[in-house]
Amino acid sequence: MILDRKPLNLNEVQEILKDIPENDKRTQIEVYLKKFLKTKQEKSRKIKEELEKLDLLKIKNEHIVKIIDLMPEDASDLNKIFTDVSLTEDETNKILDVVKK
Repeated sequence: MILDRKPLNLNEVQEILKDIPENDKRTQIEVYLKKFLKTKQEKSRKIKEELEKLDLLKIKNEHIVKIIDLMPEDASDLNKIFTDVSLTEDETNKILDVVKK
């Protein structure tokens, strides 16, 4: 039964996996995480907090999760995440500054 739908970044998924018993699905997910995980737990938490502190109305929780997982390096990478919203140059620079730290 689904109690709540909340987007999770890959580090948060990794934390939840620790509570799941060993099985084939868990092993597959761990392999996936090793392949695509780009940040450490502490860094992803810090980025999430700083993006939330920016208090930009256009940034939704789903966007924050994608930013953490993909770690965009420039405006074109960031615009691929924000397909439904167009960011101003100032907003783009603020987000990229947080990611680059």
